This record gives sequence, structure tokens and C-alpha cells, in this order.
Amino acid sequence: MAESGATLSNLSTESRVFPPSEEFAAQANATAELYDRADADREAFWAEQADRLSWSKKWDKVLEWDAPFAKWFVGGQLNVAYNCVDRHVEAGNGDRVALNWEGEPGDSRTITYADLQREVSKAANALTGLGVGKGDRVAIQLPMIPEAAIAMLACARIGAMHSVVFGGFSPGALKARIEDAECKLLITSDGQYRRGKPAPMKENTDEAVAGTTIEHVLVVKRTETDVPWTEGRDLWWHDTVETASDQHTPEGFDSEHPLFILYTSGTTGKPKGILHTSGGYLTQSAYTHHVAFDHKPGESVYWCTADIGWVTGHTYIVYGPLANGATSVMYEGTPNTPHEGRHWEIVQKYGVSIYYTAPTLIRTFMKWGDDIPAKFDLSSLKVLGTVGEPINPEAWMWYRKNIGGDRCPIVDTWWQTETGSTMIAPLPGVTPTKPGSAMRPLPGISATIVDESGTPVGNGEGGYLVLDKPWPSMLRGIWGDEERYRETYWSKFAEQGYYFAGDGAKYDEDGAIWLLGRVDDVMNVSGHRISTTEVESALVSHPTVAEAAVVGASDEMTGQGIVAFVILRGSAAKDGGDDAIKALRDHVSKEIGPIAKPRQIMVVEELPKTRSGKIMRRLLRDVAENRAVGDVSTLADSSVMEMISSGMQEGKED
Repeated sequence: MAESGATLSNLSTESRVFPPSEEFAAQANATAELYDRADADREAFWAEQADRLSWSKKWDKVLEWDAPFAKWFVGGQLNVAYNCVDRHVEAGNGDRVALNWEGEPGDSRTITYADLQREVSKAANALTGLGVGKGDRVAIQLPMIPEAAIAMLACARIGAMHSVVFGGFSPGALKARIEDAECKLLITSDGQYRRGKPAPMKENTDEAVAGTTIEHVLVVKRTETDVPWTEGRDLWWHDTVETASDQHTPEGFDSEHPLFILYTSGTTGKPKGILHTSGGYLTQSAYTHHVAFDHKPGESVYWCTADIGWVTGHTYIVYGPLANGATSVMYEGTPNTPHEGRHWEIVQKYGVSIYYTAPTLIRTFMKWGDDIPAKFDLSSLKVLGTVGEPINPEAWMWYRKNIGGDRCPIVDTWWQTETGSTMIAPLPGVTPTKPGSAMRPLPGISATIVDESGTPVGNGEGGYLVLDKPWPSMLRGIWGDEERYRETYWSKFAEQGYYFAGDGAKYDEDGAIWLLGRVDDVMNVSGHRISTTEVESALVSHPTVAEAAVVGASDEMTGQGIVAFVILRGSAAKDGGDDAIKALRDHVSKEIGPIAKPRQIMVVEELPKTRSGKIMRRLLRDVAENRAVGDVSTLADSSVMEMISSGMQEGKED
């Protein structure tokens, strides 16, 4: 389809469908009736979901919508930490495990809800003693240790906003976030474990806080390494928090009281501080965790493998699960320390029933081989989830077979830092699933796909994914920059009042939604706008390919040519010569069409990824267009780009 028609060409098809088993459907939390109830009276539906929480004062009005600004559960008051901790203890579930924590070196901790109540109360009292109060901002840069969740909940308890910064971010990135939010306190650690060895953290944070508004640095002892110390400013967690009283009475805050700021990268270079508030965010986080993962308190053992520094860690490690009284697993380390079966060892150890991870990691597991998960007992698993990017159908099928034993529903979730919680996903036990599709909006959520003019497209067509009605966990703005908020998310379809954050999508012939990645990653080949996601999926569906990344590079003839970077599996990697590359080009042509045949395929040993596992296509585009490679400071391994650049002349089309 040419550019003048639909926004994105819809090229690939998927005919495999997996209906829910009768056994699973019979016990599922959600039923098809949820869609009907939400459609019949949207506000009544969300009021019903808000009743999952304990409110110190009931709201007067469900929604106040003055586009693009929303207020949910107006006039209501609640305490987020009370909802995540105290009410479970008061209900007699203090002995229930809240967190099964597994450290990278093999140490572990079991924290019950009663333990968590004491620890959060102590931390809240300690923060108050340091002069932190309602409306203040607290920066947190910690490894994946229980103190990260405790610190977040302590802030929520006293009405302070937290700004959690991923542990792998540089001092400069941390400093920019501290300065933008004018944080009063930083909570960090002496160090963190990376692949079995202690790595510094305190030294980096010292560099970040110099000359900022930070008054105190609270330091958790994790690696027992010597660290620089500034007397009067720096305080040990064990000296400050552990000695505080474990009695603390939480107060109710307004439903729209700010809960946290979470920074996401911006195109201008200055990160955007996404602001989330309390009542609506916690309502949708708890609701989606309950229905999308079929979570059952006291029965399910739930593990989200994200880092606490990302929104997935906020919503689906801390707030959603704890609001629902979940028993969760929290793991500090990397998936291959000390061996490549570490995740499956943890699933087996704790009897994990719900496992939620990223497609990047699933493809890494595929690359490591089917034999690794096969060594472990994964029979406890009941639901699998994916998050972070579209999952290609072959990785979805591998996940279903090798991890889920061909019995677990897969919940492919689409959402963003800005949306706060899941927006599009199948409901396990209700929705038939297709490998690679997020299927349809959850009950209570309204999303559509439109063309350049904002007109909805039909089945079999692609375009821009927009949200056309407000939702409870939506961002309430960009910290300190209302104009940037309007411009970034609401300007493209201002006339229609649609929210658009940059993702392309398509409907298949049945109306199921397929995410196509960022529209920035769309390639314009001879007038056809083709998603990198579709071409990558076609490449990975070939049995020799473990992983692929695709970019569009300038081409005099076609506007852009498709350049692919692939990692081959096992023995195929040894003979990845001209014949193997021709076979891959032909395979893409067969799967999608000749228009999508890559101009060039390069076999690589690794792809440039950030520490969170995202592929940096921008750097690959630099290589494909023979430009100097841009900033590589956020890569997990910067040497990857040197290897790719040096081998770029291989694999070109004859």
C-alpha cells in the first residue's frame, strides 16, 4: 500500500490461533462480561475497580476531563503505601510472603507483609527525620534489592515523590534528573553486583550530587566495599533506618497527589519527567495486575523480571502486585550469572506461577538453546507475559513451547511509561491469542489505529496507535513543562483530542492489534512504509536466525534500503557465508514480499543493546549509512559497535 493510503503497509500475516483451555477459563479472574460492563458505563466500571483499594475518603466524582488534563476519583483520599502493605496485615495476612528476594551471589531474603510494614514504617520515620515531607522529591538509585521497594513505599507513605533512576545510568544522567526535580535526598548503595563481581555505585553518585539540591545521601550497604564519605551529608541506611521506630501512622492524601516522577529519554536530549499521581495510577495498576495475569492472592507466585528503575518495575514489581497482596520474586542479577539456567532455577526454587519478561530476553534464551530450560521443572508456571517491545511470532512460539509447556496463556502487553499500566493485552482465559499480537484493549481502555489525517483505518490496514479516551493511570504531565507535555503527546491529533506517543500498529483481517514499534523506526521503501518489526520477525522465523535488527538506510533508487543485522544460531554461525545470506533474503521475500527483501544482511556476534536490553537501532543506522557512530555510553558493551563497524563491508548484495 503506498504512502498516500494507510500509514503503514500491512505485509505479514499470522494464521495460528490459541483459544483458552476450558480448564483455565473456568478458573480465570476475568470473563468476557468485563468488556460489556466497561462499554456500557465506563465511569461506573472504573469506580468498581477503584473499590479494590482502601480509601480514607471516598471520591465525589469519578472523572474530570479537561483535555489533555485528567483528574480521577476527584476528592477521594488514600495512602498508597497503606494499600500496598498495612491493609494486608490488618486483614490477617501479615505472615504471607510479600517478597522472595534472590541476590546475584546466591544470598536470599524472605520478607512477609508484616516485615514489610515494619521496614517501610522505619524508612518513613527516617525520611521524616531527615526533613523529607509531603511534596518533596527523593532520588533513588539502587540495585535490585528489597530496600529499593521499601524506599519507594516509604516515600509514598509520607507523601514525598520518588524519582527512581536505573542503576546502570551514568553520573551525568543521574545529575540531570536530580537537578530537574530538585531532589532533596538521594538513596543509593555502596555498590552493586554485575556478573558475579561488585561494581561501584557510591563513587558515581558522589559525582552526580556535587553542586545539586541534595542535602543527604542515604547509603545501603550491599557489597561491603570501601566508599568515599562526606561527613554530615552521607548516612548509612543501617545506622539511620534500622534504628528508627517501626510504628508509623499513614495519612490519606488526595487522589491526585503526585506519587512519582519517572524520566524517559526525550528527542531533545533533555529527559522528560513523566508525572504520575496516586488514586488513578494505583487503581489501574491493581486492576490490570489482577485480570491480565490472573493473579490469585495466597496462591500465585509472581515474578516480573524488570528492573525497578523502569516503569515496569514500578507498576508490576511494587505497586500493582503489593496492592493485590501478591507473593513476588525479586532477583538482583543477570540471567546468566552464574549459569544460563539461572532464571529457570529460580522458577523451580520458588514455584513461580506467573512469569513476566521482555522479548529481548526471550530471544536471548532461544540463542542459548532449548536444552537449558529443559533441565528444570517449570510445571508451576500458569501464565507467561511479555513487555517492552513487540514480540516476533517465532519467539512467542518458542516461549510457549519451551517455557510454558504448550499450556500457559501468553499475555503480550502494550503500554508505556506514560500510560502507567497495561493498555492492550489479551485476557487469559477469555481472549484467543495469536503469536505476536497484543490482541485488543483491556476492558475500560479505548484505543484505535488512525491514518495521517486521524481517520480510523479498517481491518487489514496499519497506521498510528492512539488513545481516544482518558484512563486512570495516565500521566498527569511532564514535570515542570506543560507546553512540552501538550506538544509531545497531544499535538499530532490535536483536533481529535487523541493521545499519541509514537507507536505504529495494524489491524489484521480479524481486527486483532499488532504493534509495529516506533513510527521513527518505519522504513520508506519505494513509497511503502514498512515496519522494522515485521522484517525482523520474518528474519527470526528462519531456523538459522537467533536475533535480528533492521534499519532503513538512504538509497538513491528506493528512498531507503533495508539493512539487516542478524545473529545466527549454533552451527549456522560458522557457515554464515553468501549462500546463508541469500537464503535469508529469499526467506524475507517469501514471508512478506519482494519489497521487503533486505538490500544488505550482515552477520554479527552481538547487537548493540542498552543495559535494559533495548536494541539501539540509531547506532546501526549510523553504520548502515557509513556515518561516524554516535554516543555509545548507554550500551551494555560498547565494543559491540567496533566489531560491527569493522565488518560492515561483508554481506553486501551483489
